[in-house]
Amino acid sequence: MINTGKEWHWMDNWDHYSGLPSPDAYSEKSSYEFYPMLTPREMIEEGAFGGCYFGLPIDEYTNYEYADLFNHHFNGLDESLYLGETYKPKLNKFKIRSGMDYNYWKEMKWMHEDDPYGWFEWYCKYSLGRRHPDDDRQIRRWQDFCGVNGRWRKRMYQRLYETGNWNVSLRIQQSLLHWGYMINQSDYDQWKTLNNKR
Repeated sequence: MINTGKEWHWMDNWDHYSGLPSPDAYSEKSSYEFYPMLTPREMIEEGAFGGCYFGLPIDEYTNYEYADLFNHHFNGLDESLYLGETYKPKLNKFKIRSGMDYNYWKEMKWMHEDDPYGWFEWYCKYSLGRRHPDDDRQIRRWQDFCGVNGRWRKRMYQRLYETGNWNVSLRIQQSLLHWGYMINQSDYDQWKTLNNKR
């Protein structure tokens, strides 16, 4: 258990990111292309990770003091939304299980030792202003998943185009939410333009 003691988009809710360096402060192109739609708090409020992202036991020891992170991002939220001990699909936005388990993440070597819980932990710390040698790798992972050319974002809009149903492929939509992205009309229109769809 843990110790509890953006092509760049200027988002309408940029105030959530106050205190971060300006785009001019980034040296790598990849940093300019990182623009999650949701803050860590908004992701949890929407319903993500089955309510147990920081609640599941992990093998790695960490002396990081998580209380500050929780107080900043999740102050006032029900702890069952992010500190649950079991995965509960009913707590997800789309009431469906989505994503691989922790052991699979470990086998794939997706976690840095400084962020033993994985991508969302990295994102929570990144949005607090931390800059880390793992940033570029994590940003590339985000881009590959739900950036403009991200595999699952493109697949989702293809499915939407084929069906006209905004409730199609809920498992993919839940997975996109786990990366701070939700499908929307503006990005769908952009996808259609880029792919010569009418």
